[in-house]
This record gives sequence, C-alpha cells and structure tokens, in this order.
Amino acid sequence: MMIKWLGHSAFQIITDENLKILIDPFISNNPACDVAVEELSADVICVTHGHTDHFGDTMEIANRTGALIVCNHEISVYLSKQGFETLGMNMGGTVQVQDIIITMVNSTHSSDMDFIEEVSAGGSAGGFIIELENGRKIYHAGDTGVFGDMRTVIRDIYRPDIAMLPIGDRYTMGPFEAAIAAEWLDPEIIIPMHYNTYPAIEQNPLEFSDMVRRSNPNVKVVILQPDQIYQE
Repeated sequence: MMIKWLGHSAFQIITDENLKILIDPFISNNPACDVAVEELSADVICVTHGHTDHFGDTMEIANRTGALIVCNHEISVYLSKQGFETLGMNMGGTVQVQDIIITMVNSTHSSDMDFIEEVSAGGSAGGFIIELENGRKIYHAGDTGVFGDMRTVIRDIYRPDIAMLPIGDRYTMGPFEAAIAAEWLDPEIIIPMHYNTYPAIEQNPLEFSDMVRRSNPNVKVVILQPDQIYQE
C-alpha cells in the first residue's frame, strides 16, 4: 500500500490490489502541489466536502478517467446531474467499492459548494474511514476541529491504523488540538495535512510531532513533503 501526499488535504492511495484512490484532489490551483492534474489516474475519488480547496479537480479527473466519485448525498445529486458516476452517502453510512470498504464519519466544518458560480448548500462536511483489502484502516478527517467522536465512535468502533489530521488552524484545528485528537484516536501512524499551503495556515509540523510524542509516545508522526510517499 502506498500513500502519496499531494499537498493540502489531497492524497493518492494505491492499494495492494492496485486500486487507485484520490481524496480531496485539489491539484491544479494548489500552490503546494507540483503534480500536473493530467498525470493523476483514479478508480475512486473521495470528496470530504464542497469547498474548492477539497473538491478541486474532481470533475476533470473523473471525466478523464471514469472514476467513481464517493461523496455526501447533496454533492452526489449535483454531480449526477452533470453526468458523473457517483456513490452518495451520509454520516455513519458504509459502501463497498470492489474490496474496499468506505465509511463516512462526522467532522465539524461547513460544506457549501463554492466551486460553482452560485454558491449552493453542499450538505454536511465529513471524513472517511477507508478499509483496504488487507484490513488496514485509513482515517482522513477532512476539515475539522477536534470533537468528541474522535475519542469514542471513531476510535472505539473503527479503530483506524493511519490517521490524516489537519493542523493548519484558523479553518481547522491547530497543532495543539490535533495532538489531543491524536491521543484520543490512538492510531499507529499520523500524517499531518492542511497546513503551509497558504500564509493563513502556516505551521511547523515538527512542533506538532513533539506534542504528539509527549502525549502519546506510541503514535508515530510521519511528516511528508508534497509528492512524498509513505509505504507499507
């Protein structure tokens, strides 16, 4: 299994069975991403919410690759009307794509669709638990503040092995709150995201890593640079 950080909250996951999953593919207008959108292939695109810096190039990539778009119901309805193949879902729901199991979980954030000319309601923002063919579980938190479900529902029911957590502050939780989330979730691996894309969310990930080490030394923080890979 390979996880590549594309900058901001965008990730590409390639599973052991070579299924290609993109999460929040904000690529072409992402100043932290050096990958050309034309270079990316996908079988599945997971979209956490309707903000431009997460929805990104979803339609262009899906149109070129034929990827299935997994998202909340409201965004699914909009995309279906544009002719895309979608799998709409909602909080607590689970779908299966080939041998991958995807569950949508809560986040605390807004989700208007601001990628269209007239901003429209985009349902609720969420995160995803993605269970791979080998049973490893990846939690992409989307945009969120720290919230109690991380300590109970997400940890106790889904038990993620790898967690991708925003640390940028201002629009999401910052390093201090993310370190608390890391303690509550208790995964093996944490990959920080949603930071240093813009001046408003500049952070030092090493400070976050130090906080995590002090509060939960059993958790390993993997700091990636854009276009860098974590592999198991």
